[in-house]
Amino acid sequence: MFTRQLTFLPLLWSSQRMQLSSITADNWLTNQSIRFSQQVLIDTTPLPADIPAVKEVGASSAPLLSASFFIGARCRDYNDDYMQCKNENPGRGELECLKEGRRVTRCASSVIKDINTHCLAEFRKHWECLDDRNHQLWQCRPAEWKLNKCVYDNLKLEKKIPDQPTNSTPVHLRPKQIFADVRIGPGDGKPFVPGQEDAQQ
Repeated sequence: MFTRQLTFLPLLWSSQRMQLSSITADNWLTNQSIRFSQQVLIDTTPLPADIPAVKEVGASSAPLLSASFFIGARCRDYNDDYMQCKNENPGRGELECLKEGRRVTRCASSVIKDINTHCLAEFRKHWECLDDRNHQLWQCRPAEWKLNKCVYDNLKLEKKIPDQPTNSTPVHLRPKQIFADVRIGPGDGKPFVPGQEDAQQ
């Protein structure tokens, strides 16, 4: 009945069309039974045996954001392989690239584990700051500088922002953060640049 009424809509004038369309919509909503499913659908089909099992990273958004540049530094090759696989399999990348995706997850988990082992206090201070300040990196630069130093000293991973212009100071190394709520004081430390302390000594 609904489709039959819709076929005559183009023949009516605009005022009649509005009246008919509202009546049609009302009739359609009252005749249609609307159901919302509140259940979680889980696919229990096991993965193929040739795809290695891997545990999830097990970190929330703040620790992942805090460690993201170090994950990028160590896992770049795995990330590139995964993205290349997805580009070569458009529309089926999630299915065809499970092995590459598992490698990325395994690498990210290893970075989180190593940071927790060697720099737990600095890491926790930084991600808790991010969690408290709406994940805004510029609000937490002093804690970030200490984390960057610890990670570089222990894991030799350096934070680098991709596509950063070479003729300007990277934003995470600027001692003054314009949009930060709290000013960085002299007791908050200095931006960490690898090799800079060795040159000063």
